[in-house]
Amino acid sequence: MSARDRRARRAVIGAFLVNGFLLATWVVNIPAIQQQSGVSHGVLGGLLLLLGLGSFVAMQATGWIVDRVGSRVATITGAAMLILATLTPPLATDPVTLAVAVFAIGLGNGTLDVAMNAHAVVVERRYQRPIMASFHAWFSVGGAIGAGFGALGHALGWDLPVLFLVAAAIAATAAAIALPGLLGDADISPATPHIDGPEGGPVPGLARRAILLGTLAFMLMLAEGVAADWSALHTREHLGASESTAALAYAAFAVAMTAGRFAADGVAARVGPVAIVRYGAAVAAVGLLVVTLSTAVPVALGGWILFGLGLSGAVPQIFTAAGGLGAANAGVVMSRIVGAGYVGLLAGPALIGWLAEGMTLSVAIAVPILLCGAAVALASSVAVPQPAQPVAA
Repeated sequence: MSARDRRARRAVIGAFLVNGFLLATWVVNIPAIQQQSGVSHGVLGGLLLLLGLGSFVAMQATGWIVDRVGSRVATITGAAMLILATLTPPLATDPVTLAVAVFAIGLGNGTLDVAMNAHAVVVERRYQRPIMASFHAWFSVGGAIGAGFGALGHALGWDLPVLFLVAAAIAATAAAIALPGLLGDADISPATPHIDGPEGGPVPGLARRAILLGTLAFMLMLAEGVAADWSALHTREHLGASESTAALAYAAFAVAMTAGRFAADGVAARVGPVAIVRYGAAVAAVGLLVVTLSTAVPVALGGWILFGLGLSGAVPQIFTAAGGLGAANAGVVMSRIVGAGYVGLLAGPALIGWLAEGMTLSVAIAVPILLCGAAVALASSVAVPQPAQPVAA
């Protein structure tokens, strides 16, 4: 790889890090923001849906923008939007101002999410080997750094305006250093392959494949959302663990997910994306089955580790396949598929909560097992045709 390609890869890593860092900074400070704004748990829950709405709306608009001005401009714009939005939560003193802050964060997150994934596809093509999963791993690393930063800020006694201002400054500095390395039109050459159909046209059955990829993203990201929101509660209620011990359930999942993403690219290069999704979804299903049947905390933790490892490499393969459909409106197609996954990520925890009202949490939390089984059957939709034509960044 050329020095330009390596610089572009570092730039995309920087975008994923910034996104993970800022989202985690927001998440770990939600209790403090709630107290400051004086909203109830119920009102807060409703307002948090605005983050998902803002993200989804921005994702759809960003696909259109990527197709017209390129993913470089869209990524820089998304990073700037999210950094500025990070300054708004400390200003929230009532439900209205909190709603504005949450929606703004959603807009910034959705814009950056689609744009950086679209640019990651371009960089991955230049490398001509799988590197997408490692980008998603760096998002997880950014999240861990953001959570640690939030804890440090509270330990130092910083008030919310200072904490969020420092977080925004850190993110802006990182973006200013990394994002200029993103690829531009002048960097794209015939050596940069575009994965598409015969004679440079779209992949045959493009609409059908896009729907299948969106369905896969929805199912697997729904499963991921269940782990994030219900793993600790399930460990506490099902196994009688203390709160500190129960927290290890999500930690086990998150660490396994991050480690698996760093390893997934090398595995994908050897066995291909279809195998990553097929066997990964199967491993995830087995892991969650272990969780639901476990009678001891160590066994349950082992199940969450398997669940995280199984899911870790699957979604990056979906995004790579989405970028390889060869559509004239590739950015819009990417935004639809990323948006479908995001809907699943948000819907999963709510679905499990509703089901748990009429049955045990252990039974409700087994729903993703069925989705992972369905993902095994749909794994062939991530098969990538051979490279043919160059694409613009």
